[in-house]
Amino acid sequence: MSIHPTAVVESGAELGAEVRVGPFAYIQAGANVGAGCVIGPHAVIYRGTTLGPRVRIHAHVALGDWPQDLSFKDEESFVRIGADCVLREGVTIHRGTKLGTTTVLGDGCFLMANSHVGHNCQLGPRVILANGVLLAGYVQVGAGAFLSGNVLVHQFTRVGRLAMLQGGSAVSKDVPPFCMTHGLSGNFVGGLNVIGLRRAGLTPEQRLQVKRAFLLLYRSGLNVTQAVARIRQEVPEGPAWELCVFIEESQRGICAYGSGVGGEADAG
Repeated sequence: MSIHPTAVVESGAELGAEVRVGPFAYIQAGANVGAGCVIGPHAVIYRGTTLGPRVRIHAHVALGDWPQDLSFKDEESFVRIGADCVLREGVTIHRGTKLGTTTVLGDGCFLMANSHVGHNCQLGPRVILANGVLLAGYVQVGAGAFLSGNVLVHQFTRVGRLAMLQGGSAVSKDVPPFCMTHGLSGNFVGGLNVIGLRRAGLTPEQRLQVKRAFLLLYRSGLNVTQAVARIRQEVPEGPAWELCVFIEESQRGICAYGSGVGGEADAG
């Protein structure tokens, strides 16, 4: 273990083996830092925050601070960061806003500079947030999703697995799995995240099934309920059915198809 002499690690903070703590970092009593973590200069880790093994925290990161919620009264709540996450400079992640609740990052997430994860957000494994992404409270992001620079996500909105939000997107409707949004537009998907599907290991047959489901949902003229029924009838059970489950669980409605800025886009 290596702790810089200017760092402050309060009695009651738990640090695993081979943790390195940089200059002027602060780790509060009640924080738990997993083995092999690296804590950069001026980083702050508050009580109730748990880091899995081998997490890398860069300069000026703040984890587990009070949620930005006027109703919060310092209830006991938590932040949990999975193994092998990387949090670049200026990242902020807030603790849950209700008693006993937790803000969660899955394993292998990569959060770039100045991105923010609000209270009670739930990020699956391998989620990437590019610079300046802002997630409001209670946002859910599925495994392997990629949110590009300066994306804004409204509270309680869900982003599905392997979705990709282009830079400058602002969404307040759920983004279905595998879909891409347009930059500089709100609540529209423009096609499928084809490259992301390949990288995730979906077979050519599975990708064709997802494309068929997408076309039924967005290009067939059916309403959403009718499209979900047709997908279940015509497309084999598998990744394409994630669209059906995602839509059936949606509380906010899903993004529409088109650019939102005067034109439609390729379905992928």
